[in-house]
Amino acid sequence: MPRRMRRRMNAPPIYLDNLATTQVDPRVLAVMLPYFTRHFGNPASATHAYGWAAKEAVEQARAQVAALIGAVPREIIFTSGATEAINLALKGVAAFHRQRGNHFVTSAIEHKAVLDCCRRLQGEGAELTVLPVDHWGQVELAALEAAISSQTIAVGLMAANNEIGTIQPLAEIGALTRSRGVLWLCDAAQAVGKIPLDVEALGVDLLAISAHKIYGPKGVGALYVRRRPRVRLLPLLDGGGQERGLRAGTLNVPGIVGLGMACELARLELAAEAQQLEGLREVLRQRIATTLPGVELNGHPVQRLPGNLHLSFAGVDGAELLLALPDLALSSGSACTSGSTEPSHVLKAIGQEAPASLRFGLGRFTTRVEIDTAAAQVVAAVKQLRSRADEHPGLHHQPALAGSDNQGSDS
Repeated sequence: MPRRMRRRMNAPPIYLDNLATTQVDPRVLAVMLPYFTRHFGNPASATHAYGWAAKEAVEQARAQVAALIGAVPREIIFTSGATEAINLALKGVAAFHRQRGNHFVTSAIEHKAVLDCCRRLQGEGAELTVLPVDHWGQVELAALEAAISSQTIAVGLMAANNEIGTIQPLAEIGALTRSRGVLWLCDAAQAVGKIPLDVEALGVDLLAISAHKIYGPKGVGALYVRRRPRVRLLPLLDGGGQERGLRAGTLNVPGIVGLGMACELARLELAAEAQQLEGLREVLRQRIATTLPGVELNGHPVQRLPGNLHLSFAGVDGAELLLALPDLALSSGSACTSGSTEPSHVLKAIGQEAPASLRFGLGRFTTRVEIDTAAAQVVAAVKQLRSRADEHPGLHHQPALAGSDNQGSDS
């Protein structure tokens, strides 16, 4: 049995992949459990108490989600996650506004849920502009303005990148899209609950949320759809008329309740949690970067998610580095393809070609002891791999499969 497998069977690794998914907060689970058993009604059942209780719980969750992002409850549409929300937004807008225009603008570092959705629309006849980003991963506003034409109906730009953690200039993007009369879909799966977001102040028209990024359950999310000025889109699913006719199907009441509680906790604890995570992140960065040469920070040094640290390491192979860290659960910034490790589309977009990158995703339950342990193990692993490479410069290493989180959408 491989060493990595033996180690994980004996003791779980330190979890540092909170950008891929988070554990459900016990407080979230506690409010969900009754809706699997005692309060199991269908919120569409309007003739008895079981249905009324379920509907009341859904509407309370809708208000909790809205409060976190500065919306009103009627602007929240529940979905199965951010991927569905993104597809509903982009494809729904394209279908409704096809007589007005057929041009979309996005960026090279968007999540695959946005990029693949835009490419599907492109394959169906839409025009698509994919903007480059600077070396920090931010879109240049002048390039965005130049890309918008009379045929542009929507811009799809994320709030914060899932891989390198860079936060976009959100207020400026909102002001620009509003002045040009185009819709802005903001993929906020990584940002919501981690940085302050106010859709009204920022000028966001459509915003995607996923519960499992903020200590809620998997399989549930939401789409914010602005009411004033009203954003019009057509549904992807028909039948039943749920969610104001925009998302048919019986609602996932326990999941929605969990999403609502996760948003409520995030709203109350955001500032303190962000400060805690920034402190832990800086300890981790300094412990690694001041001990090892050839370490580079990817993403914006300041405008980044509190719990995101993305580092590239010179002189080591990315797949081998992950294999050398069996006690750490984290993601690589590279994906292994056809026997060769290549940087992800995000790293390529910012000009990062280092063969080894690690994404550390710190979260609510990460401790200082875990950070100290992780830093020591990374330093030791990099030193060992570099030493081996120096001793055997011609040795060919077979890279192992090591993928980066595509939020899958899990966006």
